[in-house]
Amino acid sequence: MLSLTSPNQYHQLAEKYLLAGNYTQAASLYEEAITIEPDIKSYYWHLGLILLLQGQDVEAQTTWLMAMMEGEPEQVEVWNAELIEILQTEAQHQESQEEYAIVEKIRQNIKEISPKSIHNLLHLLQLSIKLEIYTGNDLQELGIIEILQLEPRLEVNLELLMASLKIVLDYAPVHPSTLKFVEACLPYCENNTKALLITLLPAALDIGYSQRQYGVAIQLCELYLDLNPKNTEVIGHLASLYQNHGQYEKGIEVAKLFFSLVQELADKIFANRQILRGLMTAGGHWQESCYTHHQQELLVKTLIEDNPTQLDNSRISRLFNANFFTPYIEDNPSKNRNIQNQLMQICQANIVNCDRAQVDKYSQGNLRRKQHNRDNVKLKIGYISHCMRSHSVGWLARWLFQYHDRDKFQINGYFINTSPACDPLHEWYLGKIDKAYKSNEYLQMAEEIYQDEIDILIDLDSITLDTTCDIIALKPAPVQVTWLGWDASGIPAVDYFIADPYVLPDSAQEYYKEKIWRLPQTYVAVDGFEVSVPTVSRDQLDIPDDAIVYLCGQRGFKRHPDISRLQLQILKEVPNSYFLIKGISDEESLKSFFEELTEEEGVDYSKLRFLPIVFSESIHRANLGIADIVLDTYPYNGATTTLETLWMCIPMVTKVGEQFSARNSYTMMMNAGITEGIAWTDEEYVEWGIRLGKDETLRQQIAWKLKQSRKTSPLWNGKQFTREMENAYEQMWQKYIDEA
Repeated sequence: MLSLTSPNQYHQLAEKYLLAGNYTQAASLYEEAITIEPDIKSYYWHLGLILLLQGQDVEAQTTWLMAMMEGEPEQVEVWNAELIEILQTEAQHQESQEEYAIVEKIRQNIKEISPKSIHNLLHLLQLSIKLEIYTGNDLQELGIIEILQLEPRLEVNLELLMASLKIVLDYAPVHPSTLKFVEACLPYCENNTKALLITLLPAALDIGYSQRQYGVAIQLCELYLDLNPKNTEVIGHLASLYQNHGQYEKGIEVAKLFFSLVQELADKIFANRQILRGLMTAGGHWQESCYTHHQQELLVKTLIEDNPTQLDNSRISRLFNANFFTPYIEDNPSKNRNIQNQLMQICQANIVNCDRAQVDKYSQGNLRRKQHNRDNVKLKIGYISHCMRSHSVGWLARWLFQYHDRDKFQINGYFINTSPACDPLHEWYLGKIDKAYKSNEYLQMAEEIYQDEIDILIDLDSITLDTTCDIIALKPAPVQVTWLGWDASGIPAVDYFIADPYVLPDSAQEYYKEKIWRLPQTYVAVDGFEVSVPTVSRDQLDIPDDAIVYLCGQRGFKRHPDISRLQLQILKEVPNSYFLIKGISDEESLKSFFEELTEEEGVDYSKLRFLPIVFSESIHRANLGIADIVLDTYPYNGATTTLETLWMCIPMVTKVGEQFSARNSYTMMMNAGITEGIAWTDEEYVEWGIRLGKDETLRQQIAWKLKQSRKTSPLWNGKQFTREMENAYEQMWQKYIDEA
């Protein structure tokens, strides 16, 4: 037996053993101390704790119980408080060591002593997620929601509550109990709505935009607005979430509320854009869409005149895609690209002001790399996008990744807003690159690109995603290129825009900020598409076997009323013809749109059929086979849909314009060796549509030519296209090195 002169010495020495993990020695000391001074209860509390840490749970609880057996209720209450304090201290120590299983055991024992201690229960909730034993039912089993709903309300540590809410939202956002938990937390945030906002809004945006669980994201935003009904940040996002969820009218209504609440010009532009987004996506509000677009142009021009230089990051991000819908409404690139270029100049200047240190770092670092140019080293190519998944861009870009020469190029992928849910095409991309990096935070992503020493960064998004624009504007790579998605962004930090001899007219460089880099034949190529078994038939649609079937399968915002009228004029002139209409939009709005147009054009509405969306791409392509002729949209053509149509050997009619988006089908048809169906005027569009509908022999000839084109056309040669892109990359890099 050790010769210790005071109980305090026993305790101090035992604590040293305990901290060192020498439980046997610590237990012996406390047992000895109890023998000497059995009335000091803290010895029992510590001894029981040590037994618990040794895995002797029953013995630990027995030790505590025996020490309390003869106490009065008031004494037992004090002793329980002392024991809980000791257990909590050890739990915090073990948590700092990341011994979560031990912490969970200690806190379960605290729960036995004090079953309604909300702070302990919240810690247990977090531990269940850290230990990956959370089922979603833990909130009920622990009684957390019920306890939070008690009246009068408990004193709750708001920081702990919000941390618990965040971890649950991250781990199990769609479980029904999660929303109940959010609702139970609301009363505790009445005096601090900001704490709730910084917890709830990022989670809602991730759940909505990355995981595409729009319904859950909407409910989270609505719950927050119950507490703070005029928060414009949440209302602005809520408008998008409603629209993404297919609740177009609600999305338009909320966007208009958003517009009425904001005052700053940049916010007005974003809010008006949200209104326009809802109107265009619904597909049937063209008169109001055109008016709202005109207002948007006036707002943007006012901003350009004001030339602000102190915009914050969030406002800059929202300005990047302010003009997104312009090419869907009018084909006037000399005017519209000038506006876009000036707007992007403002965005870039403000990004530089906000993140000057980072911009300067990248500029200087890339210059040093240029001065120490490497010889005989692979070019590092980085692709950045939110679309390297089951998305139109994802389906088209994959052949470049398939055929890249890995002896000459290192290929990195930078993924934004990528859903964690299994996506076969996204998984395919991950297997085709040397390094993958995922982030939704633009500064982190830009830094990763810079640290990876990417030579040429290829932007597949253009202005379709603000985060990508933020990254591109920082210029983390010395050479930056836009390819495939939308049109060129106009951001000054972009060096080149990939085109071909057809998709932009010769005069286009006059109104592009970027240098147009024309590939020799086509700006995109694929080896083909997977085609499944069709799920629609003429019989199902009540269409006679000998009928002529026209199809237009585009999103609602591509259905400009002018081109829709031309399509109906074709239908009117071709006997026994039917028109299939397919594409994401508001069904009721779209039907009203066509009811009005058919009446104006004197077309029998019963000749129209509205096809449901098919979410399997291979089935969608198979279903194209029901059509005799595909009618393209204008001023925004199909792109992926055009390629799919040509691959399925179906004749099509397209009208060629001036802007990039009005020439996609033109370049694809030319590269497939097809001129039949290419129209340069409204009259030619109608003439081709009627001729193809009436001339079966011509349709057969075109179908045969398209089938033969699979053997020789550059459009269907992904390997040759990849070599041409790689040649462009090498020339771009050499040009950069040679520049003074």
